[in-house]
Amino acid sequence: MSGQWIWIGLWSLALAVAMVAISIFHRRLQASLATAPRLPYLQTAPETLPTVSLIIPAYNESVNITECLDAALASHLPNPDNLQIIVADDESTDDTAVLATTVARTDKRVHVFTVPPRPTDISWRGKNWACANAVEKATGDYVLFIDADVRLEPDAIATALVDCQKHDADLLSCGPGIICGCLAEWLVQPVMMSCIAVGFNFEAVNDPKDMGTAFAAGPFMLFRRSAYDQIGGHQAVATETVEDVELAKRIKGSGLKLRYLLSTDLIKVRMYRSFVSLWEGWTKNYYEGGGRNLGGTLYSAFALSLIFVMPWLGFVVGLSRAVVGDGAGWWLVSGLGGLSIGLQVYMRWAAQRVFNQPFRYWWLGWLSGGIVVAIAITSIIKTETGWGWTWRGRSLATP
Repeated sequence: MSGQWIWIGLWSLALAVAMVAISIFHRRLQASLATAPRLPYLQTAPETLPTVSLIIPAYNESVNITECLDAALASHLPNPDNLQIIVADDESTDDTAVLATTVARTDKRVHVFTVPPRPTDISWRGKNWACANAVEKATGDYVLFIDADVRLEPDAIATALVDCQKHDADLLSCGPGIICGCLAEWLVQPVMMSCIAVGFNFEAVNDPKDMGTAFAAGPFMLFRRSAYDQIGGHQAVATETVEDVELAKRIKGSGLKLRYLLSTDLIKVRMYRSFVSLWEGWTKNYYEGGGRNLGGTLYSAFALSLIFVMPWLGFVVGLSRAVVGDGAGWWLVSGLGGLSIGLQVYMRWAAQRVFNQPFRYWWLGWLSGGIVVAIAITSIIKTETGWGWTWRGRSLATP
């Protein structure tokens, strides 16, 4: 066998493996999404609801804070005065505090304060310090934490409170709908959401008997106040970067009830507005969110290379070699590449229908996968070394 046919055979084998990987990924994704529990819509408006304190930690969120507050203030509640909103300005260097205060002047339910400087005895990471300080001012029976980039629909808070009471949940967290605006978001976010769904076991998370599986989404976390205090709140996870998951673990570990649902219609979030912020955010969370599992993270990078990069690479190589007349075998390679691309596109299309997002930039699947693979590798390096491991410019490395 000539060297050329060896290469044709290797490329054909690689593309066949890629098609198998795509099929497995697609099957697991659809199975996960089909069984995912969702926050049910309110059938009738409740006559009364418990008081709730909505806490928004904000660091340099001038682009988000006004819209976030306006959406929260538009909430449909039987007694609007039962809603307390606390904006914890985490020493922002932009107009976050000014803009939030402007809204507060128009509605007495909004309270704005600047978080004091962080203590140096322990390394308070992320938004934990801001949240811990804000809770001290909270008066509600329930405490709801959202991020400034979250947009709540008018019925979101009431629906969540009703569900919490109905199921006696101590922590209700909801996976929001993801809003994409810039090209970087359209490339990366759908792939990331699919990866999370594939590796996610909704049944195990919501099973109180499964003490080893817990998860929560930081953009929307509704605690029963007594349960939050019982687990020590954000102070107990001060040094954790992925604090939402750690709080969920503490809820389950304390014998309290955790409930995690999808709510892509009532709760929406635009996580990042540029490639720079997207890169910083995902390289902060990817490896840490997987429990610093080196083998698992490297495996995910390899699998994503097969699923998203290999089909396009094989198609281009096969077609280019066939066009220049290097042999009919390269047409086979290009055909296998084209078939695997078709499977990849179908998988993306089916997933987007569930995620309620327009189907865009499918022809850049190779770039999407390549960026996510690079994020995974970089996240390992940043987390383990502390080099460039930041959020909003603040170092996350242990001093």
